[in-house]
Order: sequence, then structure tokens, then C-alpha cells
Amino acid sequence: MLKVLVVDDNPMILGLLREAVERVAAVSSVADAADALLRTVEDPPDLIIADYQMPGMDGLQLLQKLKARPATAKVPVILMAGKADIIERLKPIESEVADFIAKPFFIKDAMLRIQRVLDRIALEKMAREASGGAVVSGSLAQMNVIDLLQSLEMGRKSCALTLTSGDERCVIYFNEGQIAHSICGPLRGDEAVYEALTWTDAGQFQIDFQGRTTEQTTTRSTQGLLMEGLRLLDEANRDGSEE
Repeated sequence: MLKVLVVDDNPMILGLLREAVERVAAVSSVADAADALLRTVEDPPDLIIADYQMPGMDGLQLLQKLKARPATAKVPVILMAGKADIIERLKPIESEVADFIAKPFFIKDAMLRIQRVLDRIALEKMAREASGGAVVSGSLAQMNVIDLLQSLEMGRKSCALTLTSGDERCVIYFNEGQIAHSICGPLRGDEAVYEALTWTDAGQFQIDFQGRTTEQTTTRSTQGLLMEGLRLLDEANRDGSEE
């Protein structure tokens, strides 16, 4: 299970986040950034979720101190901050953080962002732990198709993702996080990706990080394919409910 450290001087937010995150990860929490730094140096978590505005050392200073130490430089950090701070003060460090969460937030919305980062971390961890780092396998109950596609996009991965369910099989090729080619039964390209998005959690996935293709059958970016596929799914669900 992934380890998450939550840092916030507001006890209510700290409690809410801890309760929500502990459903998907092992959570520890602290009320100040100095304590968070000491804990991270001693036992680096897989992810830190920290408030930006804290007395003493703030979230940005914590991030800078972590990046300055080789042992903690690669620990992903999600910063929580007001929208104005994100736009006006934190935009320059956007590439250094895993994500921002704008405050105030609904816990459901915050967890969607946190889960997406955790999925990417889990995928990268599985790749490192796989034999030779070449192939990762798992169940769609662990990570569904949408989470897989988003994680591979955000990680800028080049690979072949194979989905299987019974006798059905889909293969989706990525190049630097962008879907280049897809085959799902008789379907190819965009239509094959849309079909893959209809698959539920009953199935298996395999990621071959040595998998490559020279074919280009898709016409949209990964994000564009996801948005259009989800739109089609929503449309199909509405039509089904009206019958």
C-alpha cells in the first residue's frame, strides 16, 4: 500500500483528508512543515499533500527543502492553496509539483485529483518492481481503464497496454503519453479506444514498456480521446435510461 503524508495546520482539514485518503493509502499526518520535513528525511512517503499557507515554514518552503535533498528530491508533492495563490504565486513551480488542489474544496473533488496522482505513482512503482522493469500486469479492479490511460499520459509513457476480458482483447499503443494506435476486436484507432472505455473492472491489464508501433490510427490527443469517449458513454447511458 502506498504511503501518504498529509500536512496542514488546520485540524479540521487534516482530519477530513486523513479520513478520505486512508481508504486508498496508508496515511500519516502532521500539523507543521518542519515536522513533515523531518519525517520525510527519516522515512520518505510515496506522496506528500501539503497546505501552502502555514505558520513558520510554509508548503512552498517545504517543497524547496525536499527538492534540495537527493534522498527526498523525487517525493511527489500536492500543494493545497487558494486559487489566487495558485495563479499569481505558484504558477512558476507548476512543473515541480504533482498537482495543485484549490481551496476551499469539496473532499470528493480533492480525492479525484489525489487518486489520479496515486494511480500514476502506483503504476511507476509497479514498473520499477517488475522483472527488468519491462512488463506490469494487474486487474482492472485495481486500476480501471480511464485511470490507466490518464496515468500513462501523465507519466509520458511509451508502451503497449493490453486489456483482456474473457475472449475479448484490446491493445493500445502509447508514444510519450499520447495514444498512437489502438485495436479492439474489429475496431481500430479512435473507435477502438472508445470501445475500451466501456470495459468495466472485470478484466486484466498488461503494460509492456518495450512495446512500440509505427502505426498512427488515432486522430485525437489522449485527453481528447478520453473526453470524447466519456461524452459518448454519458450519451449512451442517457439513451438507455430513457428506453
